[in-house]
Amino acid sequence: MQKINEVLKNVFGHQDFHGVQKEVINRALQGDSSLVIMPTGFGKSLCYQLPSEILPGLTLVISPLIALMKDQVDGALKKGLKASFINSSLKPEERKLRYKKLAKGEYNLLYVTPERFKKEEFRSAVSQNQVSLLAIDEAHCISEWGHDFRPDYTRIKEFVEFLNGPPVMALTATATTDVQKDIIQQIGKEDIKSLVYGIERPNLFVQVESVYGDHEKIQHIVSLLHKHAGTTIIYFSLISTLEKFSQMLSQLNIEHLQYHGRLSDKLRKKNQDQFVKGECPLILATPAFGLGVDKSNVRQVIHVEVPGSVEAYYQEIGRAGRDGKSAYCTLLFDSDDISIQMDFVKWANPDPEFIRSLFQLIRKNQEKVKSLGLEFLREKMNFYNSRDFRLETALNLLERWDCISFNQKKYPEIIGEIPEDFLEEGLYTKRLKKQNEKLFDMLQYTKLEECRKQYIYKYFGIDHEPCGFCDNCEEG
Repeated sequence: MQKINEVLKNVFGHQDFHGVQKEVINRALQGDSSLVIMPTGFGKSLCYQLPSEILPGLTLVISPLIALMKDQVDGALKKGLKASFINSSLKPEERKLRYKKLAKGEYNLLYVTPERFKKEEFRSAVSQNQVSLLAIDEAHCISEWGHDFRPDYTRIKEFVEFLNGPPVMALTATATTDVQKDIIQQIGKEDIKSLVYGIERPNLFVQVESVYGDHEKIQHIVSLLHKHAGTTIIYFSLISTLEKFSQMLSQLNIEHLQYHGRLSDKLRKKNQDQFVKGECPLILATPAFGLGVDKSNVRQVIHVEVPGSVEAYYQEIGRAGRDGKSAYCTLLFDSDDISIQMDFVKWANPDPEFIRSLFQLIRKNQEKVKSLGLEFLREKMNFYNSRDFRLETALNLLERWDCISFNQKKYPEIIGEIPEDFLEEGLYTKRLKKQNEKLFDMLQYTKLEECRKQYIYKYFGIDHEPCGFCDNCEEG
């Protein structure tokens, strides 16, 4: 314990542990596995970063988002940790250099995506290390019932065997009891213990305001911005809606930033940095924004469109009030928006035949793809709905499965075959059904007349008294 406390104070600058951190860290140092459920912003990364300073060899972190890795590693390097990441954002020369350093055992802490295990260069380099801890960030991605399932996360058991059976630390902020059971089963560690640090957020005021149309939404947004001063995130499901509201706010001379997938990496990073530093207190964003963003004083989160699940919603409002002070979370509910999320479920889960057809289209028309780009693919795959992003989803999946790669000119090239087990019809049908059920649960939340947070806590398997700090409790 003396060594742990020294590292906590001297390396990480903390005097005390928070919640279940101490127990999680002790279990890791003793070689035991844990499933850690802890709210966003409550110090999950410390649970594996601190052991990496004490354990021999390498702590390997599997993380789903490339965008987060650089921020995590930059923060670790500032603390003096021997940390790095290896992912597709690196130039080939830099990636080779990091493989060499990995093979020589020069890292104590390394971040990778689960798909990296398909690369022989990585497997060869990492096998030269003693992996003392395997940490899995955003562990809900392991479960096919989670709200952000990743096929390669289901291979965690294979990764553990390949790494000679290190203890596993799986961490997430959002996992229902069913998802927790599935994660534990997928990891396959008999000694794994669930450690839940209450997901309750008593300082968050949650409310739903019924609106109709964009005009009423913008009126409510302006009113909320005046009512609750301070840093605000406004979330949108669709980039097109975000851009429309950005224009309306600009016409009202309300300064703001944007964060979404159509912006360049450089501009996204610039806007994120400006927001985190407090240079502009308002940002319009899609749900990817906020993952791993360390900003404790967000005073307000507004959802302009209903999210697709209670998990997604709770994770997003969890970015408010991390400093423990009161923060306000408003969902603007327009019943017409339900169709957006129904489309999202459909477009986010392209059926197996669509993916196979797209793959064969790329294979047989490489020259046309090269000259005409994604518009050729979009035309041939018969799109009739402007919100239909099955093409982007399917391309992302094919890239993730190492079937295609995007060259410097941003067109896809065939580099491998589709793993048929990823296109199992039964898995596709079950997943579609489950996601529609999650959307229904979210819609039930919008219609509640009882305590809203009590409903959320029950959803995650926690019994709780009425919160006293939501619109329904105040009206009651």
